Amino acid sequence: MRIGTRASALALAQAELVAEALAKARSRSAGRPAIEIVPVLTSGDRGRRAGDKSRWVDAIEDALEAEEVDLAVHSAKDVPGELRAGLALLGAPARAAPEDALCGAKSLAVLPPGARVGTSSLRRSAQLRAAREDLQVSSMRGNVDTRLRKLAAGGEGLDAIVLARAGLQRLGREDAVGAVLDPATHVPAPGQGILALEGRATDARARGAADAIGDRQTFTCLLAERALARELEASCHTPLGAHAGHAGGGRLRLRAWLGLPDGSRWLSDELEGEQEAPTELGREVARRMRLAGADELLGEAERLAV
Repeated sequence: MRIGTRASALALAQAELVAEALAKARSRSAGRPAIEIVPVLTSGDRGRRAGDKSRWVDAIEDALEAEEVDLAVHSAKDVPGELRAGLALLGAPARAAPEDALCGAKSLAVLPPGARVGTSSLRRSAQLRAAREDLQVSSMRGNVDTRLRKLAAGGEGLDAIVLARAGLQRLGREDAVGAVLDPATHVPAPGQGILALEGRATDARARGAADAIGDRQTFTCLLAERALARELEASCHTPLGAHAGHAGGGRLRLRAWLGLPDGSRWLSDELEGEQEAPTELGREVARRMRLAGADELLGEAERLAV
């Protein structure tokens, strides 16, 4: 089984988790399997900044189509809403922590007036500004270790940075977390904390591998979150949060947040639906948000990004 992944430290750590889970699952039934991790350089890794999310998965999907890899491991929040013909999401292991983490301070409240907070995410920027309009939100690039080093060095005048808690956990850096931001107000990105397993739709072997390590509840949540983003036609210029969780009794709860990049205007919604119909729940929340003015916010967010 050849596992395709980006070559970053976090992506490789995530692929290792999947490889270990596959090895454990298969050794119980058919002996220890041969598993190879294949790092792939995407156009996003080559420095392409503009464009949609496809830049983070394009070369990996090329490798799937060319049958150079059998299963792709993605950070689910990086996967475009529409997949290439012939490819499919086959499942997802159990979700890691979905929340955003504040590094460098014990809470947003203790940051001084005008504090400088770094993030690479438009959604995080919008939610930070919505929470505290005095904050100076600074765009930053680089992998997790690079960003933590920038914060520690103090050369960019950063008081704190915001990262995905799941990434810090997977890299063994959760000691850097000063506070976990409340997902009720800092609603995570669709798919945050989830590893999406993608393969050729007709590849029964890859589908069997995904089934062996997949978590049905996690995949159900992912389908609801992706349906919401797809229905709203969200892009990289859309400050959108979506987080689904199981509410008991066969029910699924989906929370959504949409705002402008400067945090000056935003709307949110929360709704429960049937666990067996996650896509319908995502679509319904999108419909309700459109009735509340989502299209206007989406259009303005796109204009501001130009």
